[in-house]
Amino acid sequence: MEVTSRGEAHLELNAFRRKHDCALVISGDSLEVCLKYYEHEFVELACQCPAVVCCRCSPTQKAHIVTLLQQHTGRRTCAIGDGGNDVSMIQAADCGIGIEGKEGKQASLAADFSIRQFRHIGRLLMVHGRNSYKRSAALGQFVMHRGLIISTMQAVFSSVFYFASVPLYQGFLMVGYATIYTMFPVFSLVLDQDVKPEMAMLYPELYKDLTKGRSLSFKTFLIWVLISIYQGGILMYGALVLFESEFVHVVAISFTALILTELLMVALTVRTWHWLMVVAEFLSLGCYVSSLAFLNEYFGIGRVSFGAFLDVAFITTVAFLWKVSAITVVSCLPLYVLKYLRRKLSPPSYCKLAS
Repeated sequence: MEVTSRGEAHLELNAFRRKHDCALVISGDSLEVCLKYYEHEFVELACQCPAVVCCRCSPTQKAHIVTLLQQHTGRRTCAIGDGGNDVSMIQAADCGIGIEGKEGKQASLAADFSIRQFRHIGRLLMVHGRNSYKRSAALGQFVMHRGLIISTMQAVFSSVFYFASVPLYQGFLMVGYATIYTMFPVFSLVLDQDVKPEMAMLYPELYKDLTKGRSLSFKTFLIWVLISIYQGGILMYGALVLFESEFVHVVAISFTALILTELLMVALTVRTWHWLMVVAEFLSLGCYVSSLAFLNEYFGIGRVSFGAFLDVAFITTVAFLWKVSAITVVSCLPLYVLKYLRRKLSPPSYCKLAS
């Protein structure tokens, strides 16, 4: 498209609007005229085209195009460049990719991501970008679940005791729950992947599924909230019902079931196991079991008020083990069943490729 005046721009835009499935090619001078008089109409028309080529543009025009796309579409933009004249465009975009080339490293230094060859963009988006989105979504929602489930247990515990201001877990238990007891398995989720890199490159449609927002949305957030409330209620009420005669040990009972539930929930979330995930699971469980030997003063309700301590002989009894196992199974087994049924009845796209 070549225009030099407002009248020509009006005629060309109307003529191009009547065409279908055509790429738009426009020079920098013509682009300046169109944006000066028909900015909104031009951007709306450009967004409907399968491809738009703006040739011989100044650095300011490149950055302006990126800004217009952000304002008129409300979508995230990605700018790719290999020279110093692309720096302003890269910095204006939500995501900038710089290519190290013969024109120097100015673009790569100003970008969010730096690559050596243009063909590496496919792997950056289809493999690393897709995995980053899915892993971040799983990690963020699981961290939320980890905090909400223990809050639910405290709420249930307080309601049973007429909302008395007595904390369920004190001291190192709270610190250990957020760190060494659950930290390694939760953060090992960053190693998870649903398909192999070769499969993700072969089927770009997998990347397109991310635009539907199924991995991170209000729906998934509410699902994790309901899961946290269900499991927190089951763990606390189960500990109170099954151990009514040994009520002084309710902290050790509920906390043990809580740790096992968190470890099983990580296993439920994982799609492809990595050997470091297995190490993280057993390392966290080993840290908790070994800590029982020297943290017995923390396993009593109101340890300052009642002087309750953990009886090591009690936790080695068969009754303790099977009851804790029963509480954990009730809190996790329904979720495993639902996950199995969902994958059978409505499998995600990556499951179809794997099969």
